[in-house]
Amino acid sequence: MGDKPAVLKKVTLPEEGIRALFGPYDENIKQLESLIGVRVNLRGSELTLEGDERDVEVVERILEDYAALFEEGRRMSNDELKSAFKQIAEDRAYTLRDYFTRTRLNPTGKKQVTARSVNQRRYIEAIEKTDIVFGIGVAGTGKTYLAVAMAVQALMQKRVNRIVLARPAVEAGEKLGFLPGDLQDKVDPYLRPLYDALFDLVDYEKVTRLLEKRVIEVAPLAFMRGRTLADAFIILDEAQNTTSEQMKMFLTRIGFGSKAVITGDITQIDLPAGRRSGLVEAQRVVGDVEGIEFIYFTEKDVVRHHLVHMIIQAYEKHSKTKFEDKL
Repeated sequence: MGDKPAVLKKVTLPEEGIRALFGPYDENIKQLESLIGVRVNLRGSELTLEGDERDVEVVERILEDYAALFEEGRRMSNDELKSAFKQIAEDRAYTLRDYFTRTRLNPTGKKQVTARSVNQRRYIEAIEKTDIVFGIGVAGTGKTYLAVAMAVQALMQKRVNRIVLARPAVEAGEKLGFLPGDLQDKVDPYLRPLYDALFDLVDYEKVTRLLEKRVIEVAPLAFMRGRTLADAFIILDEAQNTTSEQMKMFLTRIGFGSKAVITGDITQIDLPAGRRSGLVEAQRVVGDVEGIEFIYFTEKDVVRHHLVHMIIQAYEKHSKTKFEDKL
């Protein structure tokens, strides 16, 4: 705390608004205090802030936005407020109004999708403004799901004519012949995560119709060879398992009016020994190309079950110990 405590001008909120802001057992406001280092005191409907002047300014802006949004009829859940406070603490140029008015997707009206971390927000903003975006990071950080949500939104807004979702079908060269069934049966298990994201965002019947009309195409990466994809939103998932040749082939398929998002986790490369990952190489080859953006996710961006975050940390610690043991 600074030597000169700061006092916020009176912010008047109805009792319901104050209750929602503070949350059960004051857990929302306690989180805000711990993240930004400001003490928040309540007396009647007046909030008083105490702390470093710059920190107080941040919290004051949060409360002013909250009051205005509440007046406009916006109601915020505890999870939304906590997520917003966390993002503002990490990026102080960001505001509560930004959180509730920007980087919030509702592609079909079925489900609203919101950036839950600073990197997720930067990822959405990068996809919006850039034609080729790489999303690189550990599992559970929303790389694929957010890309699919952005693709569906672009399709529904008629900014693209179709969606193409691709994956390397098999780690060691897409050898599908050993699997039972016809071609669709062979590739579906590898493409299931992309289908799962689609069906979570769009009604089953609508997805089925769009797949039948090939407005949405889900296919192994090998099917991209020889094609030029214009007016399309193209997602390459699990790109760490592409070879250098496959990555170059994919990046050169992109036509006019198209966007491409390439996602992958360079800690989970399943290529045979001696094969270079196309994703790792792309970071060096096209990392400085204007019009291509790289967004990197960490375990802090994991939005799955809280244990996933702990599991990732445990495996990273284990890998580091094994490496040090070899030295």
